[in-house]
Amino acid sequence: MASNGIAKKPVYLIWGGEGWVAGHLKNLLESQGKEVHTTTVRMQNREACIAELKRVKPTHVLNCAGCTGRPNVDWCEDNKEETIRSNVIGTLSLTDICFLENIHITVFATGCIYAYDEKHPIGGPGFLETDKANFDGSFYSETKAHVEEVMKTYKNCLILRLRMPVSDDLHSRNFVTKIAKYERVVDIPNSNTILHDLLPASILLAEHNETGIYNFTNPGAISHNEVLSLFKQYVRPDFTWKNFTLEEQSKVIKAGRSNCCLDTTKLINKLAEYNFKVPEVHEAYAGCFQRMAAAGVK
Repeated sequence: MASNGIAKKPVYLIWGGEGWVAGHLKNLLESQGKEVHTTTVRMQNREACIAELKRVKPTHVLNCAGCTGRPNVDWCEDNKEETIRSNVIGTLSLTDICFLENIHITVFATGCIYAYDEKHPIGGPGFLETDKANFDGSFYSETKAHVEEVMKTYKNCLILRLRMPVSDDLHSRNFVTKIAKYERVVDIPNSNTILHDLLPASILLAEHNETGIYNFTNPGAISHNEVLSLFKQYVRPDFTWKNFTLEEQSKVIKAGRSNCCLDTTKLINKLAEYNFKVPEVHEAYAGCFQRMAAAGVK
């Protein structure tokens, strides 16, 4: 709040400004008439981060930066130091600077820190925000789990756990684009994040200065075959694919992959306070592919 009791007009600064999710956020904020800036300053460069915050003077930082690896998380297995600098040192440092400057920060994190287990079998209860990470099959996921444990202590920080994000186009970072190009896919139910549904919610939560951890996915879980079946139905009628087992998959990838369902009760209840609804994942995918088809995406 400003000293005269009037709420200060929000000013957004998106970190990792040239990234895929960052681009969608920027377009969304601009469409809402919000003041938004982007930056590509490295998070681990503390002095440069401080200078950038003083230059822009944001009320809210949206952190979309970090190492996910190109073309996928296998990259992180061979570049561990760089992954640590970005995903651990950089992420914590930027959060800390925002805390010292009294700036709210939203961190677009990952829910790929869990794997189905005895307490959370396929079709059973999803993982809660309070559940300890149990997946360390990839160095990427390992760094993300460690940094979240520390970062959640900061009282200015909102942590949103995305999983397998999907956009309304066939961008190379889109989860659907990735699996549609694979020769074979596993068929396991997973939580997914449809950006069309959830990015507006991220702005809503940030603007209300919400903090803490939220599983940031559409409710429910959907298998790869179900996703590709809907893709075939609405977007590409001649599309075909093949399956293989987890054991077969493990022979062609360097790092393991997280498969899990996240419980979204906390998120859905919080958003209900703002009269915001998030569609169930099967319904959300159908809507996504219908929008693709209407836009002529093939």
